[in-house]
Amino acid sequence: MDTYMPMVRLGEPMRAGGIAQVIESKHPKYKPGDIINGLCGWQEYPVFEPNRADGVPPTKLPAHLDPALTLALSVTGLTAYFGLLDIGKPKPGETVLVSGAAGATGSIAGQIAKLKGCRVVGIAGGPDKCAWLTNTARFDAAIDYKNENVEARIGELCPKGIDVYFDNVGGEILDAALLHIAMHARVVLCGSISQYNVGDQSERYGIKNYNALTVNRGTAQGFIILDHLDRAVEGLLCLHKWVQDGKVVQEIDVQHGFENIPATLGRLFTGANLGKQILKVSDAPLPLRTSGIEKAVLAVLSAYYSRRA
Repeated sequence: MDTYMPMVRLGEPMRAGGIAQVIESKHPKYKPGDIINGLCGWQEYPVFEPNRADGVPPTKLPAHLDPALTLALSVTGLTAYFGLLDIGKPKPGETVLVSGAAGATGSIAGQIAKLKGCRVVGIAGGPDKCAWLTNTARFDAAIDYKNENVEARIGELCPKGIDVYFDNVGGEILDAALLHIAMHARVVLCGSISQYNVGDQSERYGIKNYNALTVNRGTAQGFIILDHLDRAVEGLLCLHKWVQDGKVVQEIDVQHGFENIPATLGRLFTGANLGKQILKVSDAPLPLRTSGIEKAVLAVLSAYYSRRA
């Protein structure tokens, strides 16, 4: 199966994104005390080297930003930001459907769609998550895929069709959504978590309703956040501003302890988490360095990006 990252080799730490503090550096760009975001892995002391095989250098972050919120927004939030705005291109008055809507990416994608003046319907598992979508995340409606007929409910809640479908799950739900796309719809293929644990390729769900794209002149495009890292600062500052202003709610599920990493990962596949799942290993070992000038400049940039988005 093709992947966008090299496989984790035997003996290597399991790959994972994280926020860490530089303790020692031989690189002129990074100094002890700096806060960085990168592929830290399942280890307490990652070493970042030039020309890494994964091709993802660490990004230095402003030290005054909340680390949990920044980590929550750094991958999943940016994925929602670029996927919805650059590929989905939502317009005021359009209908946007989001699957995996109570997750870290889906919840942000739906809220950004609301900011763009769209009607937003989310698909999530269980009445509690659906209630959170409508009551807290301000979605217009929610579909409980565990207890409702998804295809029928899409028809009821999206009578004029779906203009933008932000897909996080793939499989049968993607197939159901395709039956209801509007003319010139955009399907944003973000993920397919319903199929990740299917070991045999031949047992994976095959999409049946792809012809709806042809009939409705729709487009379906996959994307990877790695293609947008050159604009990461723009996205992070914009998202931080929206959260700060109360326009976007970011739920964060924080677990604790290095020994709990495997169990925390497993929560993603059972739906135990609400919002972004992260794990805190330790506090920063060195004092944080920041300045009033840096805060002021970033505040101006945040306001600019949030207005332009």
